[in-house]
Amino acid sequence: MLYELRFIEALHGLLLSPFADRLAVAVSFLGNGGMVWILAIVVLLLSPKTRKAGIAAAVALVAEAVICACLKIVIARPRPFDIDRSIELLIVPPSDYSFPSGHTASSFACASAIRDAGLRYSVPAFILASMIAFSRIYLLVHYPSDILGGIILGFTCGQLGRWASGLLDKHIS
Repeated sequence: MLYELRFIEALHGLLLSPFADRLAVAVSFLGNGGMVWILAIVVLLLSPKTRKAGIAAAVALVAEAVICACLKIVIARPRPFDIDRSIELLIVPPSDYSFPSGHTASSFACASAIRDAGLRYSVPAFILASMIAFSRIYLLVHYPSDILGGIILGFTCGQLGRWASGLLDKHIS
């Protein structure tokens, strides 16, 4: 944990700029509560052509939220700013635990559900998911292993969403 903390502090120092600060805060904000992904799900559900992807993403997002909340409580990993009290955050300090990154998990859950449905929106979805994940490291609220855990959880929930939407499709058709 200490090595990861030193790594993210060094990375933050290398990239530090007023522009990077504003960009990281804005990108991270998009991931708050899965806001951008909920909006994407609503848009996908509106069209019959993309409805299956919307269902997959919705299932993925709900599964991710439940599993992530449970893991945070069980693992109870302190955040970087809890370990190094000299860190000054650019955002309101998150009040939950660090592992896994919920912003990252929700982003990759939805992006992978969208990708698995074969939609042309998968590239922008993965770019945004990656930007949200990186912003959490830049903002010093997550360790790289929190992000990796979020990516793995997200992909897993994306697959679960794809499987569930396939089951629903069989029963509805």
